[in-house]
Amino acid sequence: MSKDYITPEGFRALEEELDRLFRFERRKVTAEVSAAAALGDRSENAEYIYGKKRLREIDGRIRYLSKRLDELEVVRDLPEDDSRIYFGAWVSLTDLNSNERFTYRLVGPDESDAGAGSISFKSPLGRALLGRQVGEECRVRLPKGARHLEIERISYEISHEQ
Repeated sequence: MSKDYITPEGFRALEEELDRLFRFERRKVTAEVSAAAALGDRSENAEYIYGKKRLREIDGRIRYLSKRLDELEVVRDLPEDDSRIYFGAWVSLTDLNSNERFTYRLVGPDESDAGAGSISFKSPLGRALLGRQVGEECRVRLPKGARHLEIERISYEISHEQ
């Protein structure tokens, strides 16, 4: 899986961010910069300087998102074999060393957020889980150290109760 995959929810979130930046944030900051410019000397006008910096940041993010959305492939179909872990799966795991349990969803790098339970399928843990089934164990090296994990549950439900 070397393509840039994304879930429909992740794609929608990036589209909404682009829309919000273009339609609201950019307009708001442009108005603020115009008002600050009208005050006179721009060289020592903190509002003007900060506003121009913020406008460059917004424009950069708009350019990035516009290009990135064209490069992404939205994965809408469920895998034929839903007993194995593939892109989009919710996976419940148990750390066999600590008995800690946790659930992650395998998503694309653009939408990964481990704190929110979404990990990239390209991450070390994501790669270790791909293709595995319930009951299988795997060992994976993570930044916080090696973990010995057992797969407890696999689900492809859109709204998932953790």
